[in-house]
Amino acid sequence: MKENSPGAIELSQLSPAVFPMACLSPSQLKKFQEDGFLLLEGFFTADECVAMQQRIGEIVAEMDVPLHCRTEFSTQEDEQLQTQGKTDYFLSSGDKIRFFFEKGVFDEKGNFLVPPEKSINKIGHALHAHDPVFRSITHSPKVQALVRSLGLQMPVVVQSMYIFKQPHFGGEVSPHQDATFLYTEPLGRVLGLWIAMEDAMLENGCLWFIPGSHTGGVSRRMIRAPSDSGPGTSFLGSDPAWASNLFVPLPVRRGGLVLIHGEVVHKSEQNHSDHSRQAYTVHLMEAAGTVWSPGNWLQPTPELPFPPLYS
Repeated sequence: MKENSPGAIELSQLSPAVFPMACLSPSQLKKFQEDGFLLLEGFFTADECVAMQQRIGEIVAEMDVPLHCRTEFSTQEDEQLQTQGKTDYFLSSGDKIRFFFEKGVFDEKGNFLVPPEKSINKIGHALHAHDPVFRSITHSPKVQALVRSLGLQMPVVVQSMYIFKQPHFGGEVSPHQDATFLYTEPLGRVLGLWIAMEDAMLENGCLWFIPGSHTGGVSRRMIRAPSDSGPGTSFLGSDPAWASNLFVPLPVRRGGLVLIHGEVVHKSEQNHSDHSRQAYTVHLMEAAGTVWSPGNWLQPTPELPFPPLYS
């Protein structure tokens, strides 16, 4: 993986200098606390989105995934446990840049049935640490200003992902809470930043939320198997059957940022349209007074402790 690529755009030159505009107003903060999610339209410029998309195109062009590492990504519980939940390629990806694919894009030998660039579900989970473009975005002054306005004192970056939501077969993401996979004690210390690289509309799989659902705790947890028993995960508890009429859609225009509380219930539908729905996402944890669960699938490593956001 190249750390610097020819022609890469210096994002610090693109970001507007008026960082106070990135801070939440009292009414915005109140709405986020009530709903568990909040849309900030136009948080990133078109140039910043282009820079990230260009860089991800370079990363995909350099992609070289061995046959035995070609893992299909799913949010269905049984498929999670059978595919990525039992593969070291997924479970050791927290401090690396790795590639995960849509269902049905490989033949029985692992060869691509569609062009590789159209097969990817997501890239994760440490773009923020290993790529200069995504590191600049993640640690940008306006992101820091936004997170400070939420009151986070010692936020650290837990993971990052670039999600493609490919045209026609970009997979459904089942209703879930991020804290199912990123559990802390106490709860309420995980925050998601979801950034639209392209318009995310009803037809191409925008996010849906249950407003106020972040106040009822966590119903299910993914637990990593002990290190001496080999790669594997299991689930504790089960999610309720959330009624579909509880969800509200959240269309987002390119450059918009969605704040996502770690316990709010959200989902997205399969993309049946002709247009992808690319997004860059980051998860933060307030480290002050917080215990990161040793049972989480993702763990900090000696090579990559969770980096402070304010640096």
